[in-house]
Amino acid sequence: VQLVESGGGLVQPGGSLRLSCEASGFTFNWYDMRWYRQAPGKERELVAGIANVGGSTNYADSVKARFTISRDNAKNLVYLQMNDLKPEDTAVYYCNAKQVIGGRSDYWGQGTQVTVSS
Repeated sequence: VQLVESGGGLVQPGGSLRLSCEASGFTFNWYDMRWYRQAPGKERELVAGIANVGGSTNYADSVKARFTISRDNAKNLVYLQMNDLKPEDTAVYYCNAKQVIGGRSDYWGQGTQVTVSS
């Protein structure tokens, strides 16, 4: 099982980034997918989630209207489009897969750093 995040980096305030998470080793459409983040000295927090099928999404209040989560079940990919980035969005972003069909497995990626700074 692997979740591999990519797309992080350094961006100026107001800029955009798109994170990707490529999944392998499990039945992707049996899993809800989520993005979490953890800033230095803070607890890991849920940023956005998307249901295994059907496209239902949820967002943290702090990122609503700026971030968009999406998935491509044919390619085993989940994305996080981040617009109007703010310094407080600086964190390590983690991809998470939570099984909702056939079991209760829970998988994590290694994380990708997002730094918002001028």
